[in-house]
Amino acid sequence: MTLPSGALEAYLGRLGLERPPGADIDALRTLHAAHLRAIPFENSSVLFGEPIELDPAGFVRKLSVDRRGGFCYELNGAFAALLGALDFDVAYLSARGYEGDGALGRPYEHLALRVALDGEPWLVDVGFGYSFAEPLRLEAGFEQVDPMGAFRLLPVPRDDAGAGPALDLEWRHRDGRWVPHYRVDVTPSALADFSAECRYLQTAPESPFVSGWMCSRLVEGGGITIFGRQFISSTATEREERELSDADLLAVLAEFFDIQARREGDRWVRASG
Repeated sequence: MTLPSGALEAYLGRLGLERPPGADIDALRTLHAAHLRAIPFENSSVLFGEPIELDPAGFVRKLSVDRRGGFCYELNGAFAALLGALDFDVAYLSARGYEGDGALGRPYEHLALRVALDGEPWLVDVGFGYSFAEPLRLEAGFEQVDPMGAFRLLPVPRDDAGAGPALDLEWRHRDGRWVPHYRVDVTPSALADFSAECRYLQTAPESPFVSGWMCSRLVEGGGITIFGRQFISSTATEREERELSDADLLAVLAEFFDIQARREGDRWVRASG
């Protein structure tokens, strides 16, 4: 898509970058890592009752002009628009996260991206919170070293793949185990295909996005996450977790995610800065 006048410069400015000289893997790596560090994954719009529609121009405005974060549809939707404006060949991919018990989530619950460079596909994802920092080759069968650790993609048996060919992304944890991260359908989807699940995740009582805070961003050497009231600091070799008091939760939201919030009864509302 063509970004509105000034939007490209504002978006790159939020990332702390200038326009790259070309659409190559070095530029993609730089954009990807900068996006994860500058713009957090966070669900404040859901908790504040602000409807989210699948509108790439709106996503770009929210991230670049309003200087906010968002969840996967917004972050990867905006990033796809940015990459397209920078002449990258980009497509939407449907993915499903793995739950703690090993079960897969719902179809279209996660939006990832495929970028093709010289005919070679890359997995791009700035909307999954604490995850890989740089694009991964969208190819099965070998370990890929990333600043956040080691990842690999494995082919999914045809009977389990669903509607089309799929790959399981695994992340090697500190104890050496390969742990499933998410399953990605390698056949491109249309943005409209994600509409029903986008509404579901904002409104369904069982959606994790409506029950409490889900925020994450990359920082130097690792990542920080809020899940409910749990504050988690992770690196490739260490993990620290603690429960936040009411005051600490509000302070962490403001300091690390630039979210000003307060409680009104049983709901969260946006507070003035």
